[in-house]
Amino acid sequence: MSGHPDTTEAPYAELAASLRGTLTLPQDAGYDAARAVYNGMVDRRPAAIARVADTADIVACVNFARENGLDPAVRGGGHQASGLSVADGALVIDLGGMRSTTIDPAAHTVRVDGGAVWADVDHATVAFGQATPSGFIASTGVGGLALGGGIGYLTRRFGLTVDNLLAADVVLADGTLVTADENRHPDLFWALRGGGGNFGVVTSFTFRTHDIGEHGVIIGGPVLYDLADAPAVMRWYRELLPALPEELSGWLGLLTIPPAAPFPESLWGRKACGIIWCYTGEHAAADAVLAPVREFGSPLLVGLHAMPFSTLQQAFDALYPAGLQWYWRADFVKEISDAAIDIHAKYGAALPTGFSTMHLYPIDGAAARVPADATAFAYRQGGWAGVIVGVDPDPANAELITGWTKSYYDELHPTTAGGAYVNFMMEEGTDRIRASYLQNYDRLARIKAHYDPANLFHHNQNIEPAPVG
Repeated sequence: MSGHPDTTEAPYAELAASLRGTLTLPQDAGYDAARAVYNGMVDRRPAAIARVADTADIVACVNFARENGLDPAVRGGGHQASGLSVADGALVIDLGGMRSTTIDPAAHTVRVDGGAVWADVDHATVAFGQATPSGFIASTGVGGLALGGGIGYLTRRFGLTVDNLLAADVVLADGTLVTADENRHPDLFWALRGGGGNFGVVTSFTFRTHDIGEHGVIIGGPVLYDLADAPAVMRWYRELLPALPEELSGWLGLLTIPPAAPFPESLWGRKACGIIWCYTGEHAAADAVLAPVREFGSPLLVGLHAMPFSTLQQAFDALYPAGLQWYWRADFVKEISDAAIDIHAKYGAALPTGFSTMHLYPIDGAAARVPADATAFAYRQGGWAGVIVGVDPDPANAELITGWTKSYYDELHPTTAGGAYVNFMMEEGTDRIRASYLQNYDRLARIKAHYDPANLFHHNQNIEPAPVG
């Protein structure tokens, strides 16, 4: 479907009257704010934006879109790299008003509305000394991150976010509401765990939670090295990380030290290689576990401190507010080879702006022990999810950051495992999507054909329905 009707062609007044939430049209005040997403490079003009208040609103919007030849585009937190949660001529179903969380500390579960961000979940869980695996930025939407896989600080110890999903309530393309779990619609439940927004609108998630640190207090923070040390740091890191206890995880980045507290003013604006560590084990064992991390090389800064897990999750939110220009490229990485390290050193030295960066996120440990066909998320061989992002506030620098990202990716890609974490992908075509799901793609296409045969939900990293017969 790709209808782009004029806003006068569809009975929007009837839709608006049926919603508890609000409906914003192009002629309305607030339209530009309502269509904006995290990536300021995305500038799309939907036919209408429904800020839904509850599941009944979502059902009304899905039915309205289907019956009026409109494309639905579904937005949770709006963080997704490609901005696919908005589309020209689409009906945007914006879940951002649905953010409630309900924790059951004794059962170690948390139920989360589809529009929540991870800060909402951390607020609910860390107060009880618990957390569910998520990502690295607290303002990220729960829905997008969870449906794409969910790689984060807790992945080595407790698996991906999808490995901790217990149930999901889903509005399907025909407007029906179902609950998917291991016993009800198990094929849909399998597909939701990594298959993205292809199968419906998830109105709520139920996750398993885990006790972390000392009642939610972990030890974490950055260790920063001079950029000239990056090759040595990367060679050390590639050997060390898989051997570390799973209570300790750390992602590596090439970055510019932000000109802000808590970083010492003498380091502001300096290009660096950094590892952001997170230790969630018992504090009595922390000194021994963290000793190799503290003692390697000649760090510019060792910023490891005890803090609530939610504080580490929020550490980068202020540095990356909504509305910056972003251009992304990503790949899975089986090993950090010497050839790759040479390329990283070259492009790290050429970081085009203070916001631009490269990250390598571990996906070993517990995540790698899950069979590759147990969930839709297929990359279970260990290693890292790599991402290169050109970022800047100024649209005038869009070409600069895009060029650096593409050149870096083009040189690095032959050293990688191929395919990518779908949450880090722009609109890159079916071949890249298929490569990211490996052997699971054909099963996903069959499930798509069952639950969304007309491909109503296609503003996503789209898995086209398998041909019937």
